[in-house]
Amino acid sequence: MSASLRNDALPGQWLREGWTLTLTQAGACERPSGIPADAERFDAPVPGTVAEALEKAGRFDRFDPKPLNHLDAWYRLRLETEKPQTATLHFDGLATIADLYLNDELIAHSTSMFEALEVAVTLSGTDELAICFRALKPHLEKTGPRARWRPQMMSTQGLRLVRTTALGYMPGWCPEIHAAGPWRSIRLVRDGNADFDLTAFTNELTEDGTGIIRVTVEAAASSTLEIGCGARWQKLAPVSDGTFSGELRLPAIEPWWPATHGTPTLHEVYLRVDGKTHRLGKTGFRRIEIDHGADGKGFGLTINGVPIFCRGAVWSNADIVRLPGAKEDYEPWLRLAAEAGMNMIRIGGTMAYETGDFFSLCDQLGLMVWQDMMLANFDYPAKDESFVAHIEKETADLLANTALSPSLAVICGGSEMYQQGAMLGLSESFWKGPLTEEMLPRFIKARRSDIAYVPNSPFGGAQPFFTDEKVGHYYGVGAYCRPLDDARRADVRFAGECLAFANVPQQKTLDRHLPVAAVHHPVWKSRVPRDRGTSWDFEDVRDHYLNLLYDLDPSRTRREDGERYLDLSRAAVAEVMEATYGEWRRNGSSCQGAMVLTLQDLVPGAGWGVIDSTGEPKSAWYGLKRAFRPVQLILTDEGTNGLAIHVVNETAESRNLTVEIACLRDGLQPVVRGQKQLDLAPRSKASLAATDCFGAFFDTTYAYRFGPPAHDVNVARLKDAVTGELIAEAFHFPRGRAAALHAANLTATTEQENGQWFLTLTTDRLAQSVSIRADGFRPADDWFHLAPGEAKTIALIAEENVPAEPHGEIRSLGSRQHFRF
Repeated sequence: MSASLRNDALPGQWLREGWTLTLTQAGACERPSGIPADAERFDAPVPGTVAEALEKAGRFDRFDPKPLNHLDAWYRLRLETEKPQTATLHFDGLATIADLYLNDELIAHSTSMFEALEVAVTLSGTDELAICFRALKPHLEKTGPRARWRPQMMSTQGLRLVRTTALGYMPGWCPEIHAAGPWRSIRLVRDGNADFDLTAFTNELTEDGTGIIRVTVEAAASSTLEIGCGARWQKLAPVSDGTFSGELRLPAIEPWWPATHGTPTLHEVYLRVDGKTHRLGKTGFRRIEIDHGADGKGFGLTINGVPIFCRGAVWSNADIVRLPGAKEDYEPWLRLAAEAGMNMIRIGGTMAYETGDFFSLCDQLGLMVWQDMMLANFDYPAKDESFVAHIEKETADLLANTALSPSLAVICGGSEMYQQGAMLGLSESFWKGPLTEEMLPRFIKARRSDIAYVPNSPFGGAQPFFTDEKVGHYYGVGAYCRPLDDARRADVRFAGECLAFANVPQQKTLDRHLPVAAVHHPVWKSRVPRDRGTSWDFEDVRDHYLNLLYDLDPSRTRREDGERYLDLSRAAVAEVMEATYGEWRRNGSSCQGAMVLTLQDLVPGAGWGVIDSTGEPKSAWYGLKRAFRPVQLILTDEGTNGLAIHVVNETAESRNLTVEIACLRDGLQPVVRGQKQLDLAPRSKASLAATDCFGAFFDTTYAYRFGPPAHDVNVARLKDAVTGELIAEAFHFPRGRAAALHAANLTATTEQENGQWFLTLTTDRLAQSVSIRADGFRPADDWFHLAPGEAKTIALIAEENVPAEPHGEIRSLGSRQHFRF
């Protein structure tokens, strides 16, 4: 399986240029020769999609998409070679029902979007390669084995029988843009051009720190082969005619870590064939174990012997029209995920498999990948041998494409299949079956035993969707409009997805890409996610928490002050996310990870994404960035037990820390203040009562209510005890956030250091949810609280074509005044 190599190591000619696209009615042409000579042709990028080619020609609007799945799409390419020869065509992905022709003769048929295809051909020197992507709609309308349940979120039940993405078929979840075309690369390899074929690659990190690489290679029987990493080489032994195998041991190898817990170290791997050295790519060594907790009901990952709190987001797609797979397409999104302190990305079962470039970037950035199989919600025909064969082949292709990648940490049997059946009242014998419980784990273990396997997301517990055992999908805080303390009451062990809100983009995105009246304009509303068939959408969910946090009527606020309504909406989701993750990361929590739904939007608007479709982080992204700090300070209200301070140190170093806390009246006057020294061991947590910092009782949470409240906010700071560097801040509002909304006066100054601009802010009293708008710059922090007493310095990250000096404005929720800088 040469697909396990990185692209730069693959032999052959990439067939990218010169393709044309012609659309015909379904079934109108049996062969390329049947296409009318005057039929319209479009230039077609490959890899690419029909929608992409039409969009480039001005014939498709992603914001008002028209169906494409009722048409046949013909891709054609002239192949010129010096002389007749034999070769192999490699197709990395064809969406979805495809007939392949060479010189008008059918040479292959493909029925899965998720499988690679290899076709041996004889070239004459002047040839035409054609691929007809048959209209998918008739195939989706076919009936198959009777399903025991029918999911409501999909617009067609035919998806259970065709191996294609659910993207485009989930009304209310994503645009109805249908995937069709050669969405992955096509390559021509002439016979004799390949020196070898790497058919198996696995690695292992032993408990004593030894890295082990095991490979199997096919090459000429007379070849001499060696595998190398670092300064070590190992000769491969022939195991049969033309097949070689071997094991390279690397003592005291530097391991790969998620970036939150260490360095994601990668090592170059080479193969030497008869003295010629080939670069295979980079790999990393790590050891993964599943941690079920002391009671056996938990789910978490232990990497290299260290428990990891997994946090991140569910991936959607780099571009819903193009379905791209190159490094430059993935990089902006994944770098923002890493910048926010995420250490895991989940690719859900309703999406599509990504390329080796995706995993290579995750390797580099220290992002673990939770990979669902592309199975979601349906009752799949697991007794159909042809269907099972497709699943086995796409599993093999996935594992071959990611063979070198340490970032692939979890493979999951799919999304919400167990949940769907159980929620419809069916017993476990209906929805838990051999496909996810027996077949998939067997397919995976045979090829790669160094990753964790999960049968479905969610799973475990009295019902598979309950959150107090194994993996849940948690929307108590979120869609179900539960109070914030439900995050503790639900006893979440691991949330495969959670906290979906209609997150409002920053104002500059709305001004440029969605300049319509918020909430009630039809275009705005069309881009707000909703569950199919419900009377509410996720904007209603966000409004619930706006009211809960700020004691304001959202509809009235929107009518009377639309700008303030949007700012409150942005602030509310950032606050909810930061508070919820604080609960899950605190000392004593049973939660071992949670993935936000979703990382990015597919179109500009108030979607689930914490990054908008233009690549601009939303307020939620900033809230998560604060919540995900590896060295973290968390405050929790324990009622009559007072305010608890939790300190987390996920790093490999001991930390000598100082905790400072002040209780402020009117957001200004310290009523009581104190501090505590704390030595925190590596990979550890600690808790203390806030009163330990004061040396005496003070009603920090206003639980005892002895007289009128003495303060409206608790401000805690975590500092390095040696350098005094501020590491983290945390805020608690004993009377609620509304009681602490003050009209603060803000001051701002800018300065440049080593080419980087910084903004320094001070305030005369507590300023809630401070937002920064800087033309041509993105702030490193935004929608944060600012307390008096210390200045806050924020890096301003330059965008393209930036002005020489940053200018903009600062605002906070408690004041209508805009402060310019």
